[in-house]
Amino acid sequence: MVSAVDIAMLAVFIPTFFFVSITPGMCMTLAMTLGMSIGVRRSLYMMWGELAGVGLVAFSSVIGVAAIMLNYPNVFTALKTLGGLYLVFIGAQMWLSKGKMAISDDPNAGSTSAMTLTMQGFFTAVSNPKSWAFNISLLPPFINPAQSLAPQLSVLISIILITEFACLLLYASGGRTLRHLLQKNGNVQLMNRIAGSLMVGVGVWLALG
Repeated sequence: MVSAVDIAMLAVFIPTFFFVSITPGMCMTLAMTLGMSIGVRRSLYMMWGELAGVGLVAFSSVIGVAAIMLNYPNVFTALKTLGGLYLVFIGAQMWLSKGKMAISDDPNAGSTSAMTLTMQGFFTAVSNPKSWAFNISLLPPFINPAQSLAPQLSVLISIILITEFACLLLYASGGRTLRHLLQKNGNVQLMNRIAGSLMVGVGVWLALG
């Protein structure tokens, strides 16, 4: 299937997307926050949702669904505003050491459902205007109109998802490491305030971006 995509194009596409993916953004900040608050393993639920959203955005950008969204900007704005406000609410609860996502000395205290985490990741990905802009501008030039679309799109989206997942794991692991460092000093309240501030930042970024 890789033969369906020009090797020279892949040599440009892979490092380009890795650079964009590893750069701090809403999804990566969310991964780091969840890695700090609930650990890498439970953060995987958010990652599955985020990857589904990223795949949908990439696929839609190529087949033209993005144009429909651009024609109905009010719906898109409402979606990302509501999503952003929700994340701000969660962040505020964490800052106050309240809610299910707040960090506690008790590892069994509080648990956000897998579905909630998955949807959180999905909506953060599909509501990110920068993700749409990037995919709309980057993906089409790598599609060869002289060849079948499906194999090419499969290869490119697979590369995108693998790269994105690796970067999410890196950020979530960084959050977990930060948690362990702070836990050694018993700074649970500080951890909540750091994680809550990051979550509020993602929410504001999403709502106003």
